[in-house]
Amino acid sequence: MSRAKRGFKARRRRNAVLKRTKGFFGRRKNTFRIAHDSAIRAGVYAYIGRKLKKRDFRGLWIQRINAAARELGTKYSVLMHMLTKADIQLDRKVLASMAYSDPEGFKAVVEFAKQKAA
Repeated sequence: MSRAKRGFKARRRRNAVLKRTKGFFGRRKNTFRIAHDSAIRAGVYAYIGRKLKKRDFRGLWIQRINAAARELGTKYSVLMHMLTKADIQLDRKVLASMAYSDPEGFKAVVEFAKQKAA
């Protein structure tokens, strides 16, 4: 049987790893063994970061809703309870967007929730 040196396949695999580590500092960008470890670690951090991003944005939305609700004389927790009782199914992302860009619409939603909950 003839000998297979794996030249093309191995080079393609190594170049794919080195392409992922482009822009890294030092040997992390051009030495395959170190670049491979760095690429794996970077992928782990990216995965974790995608989860943290969701958590951070939810916190931001809650802060924006709370700030807008307090201007209208209520608190975040009370407002969310009123929305639930009034069967208004707007998520925090939409409510925060309304509070930020459409204060009049947000005020209308809060007033409607107060009427329905009372």
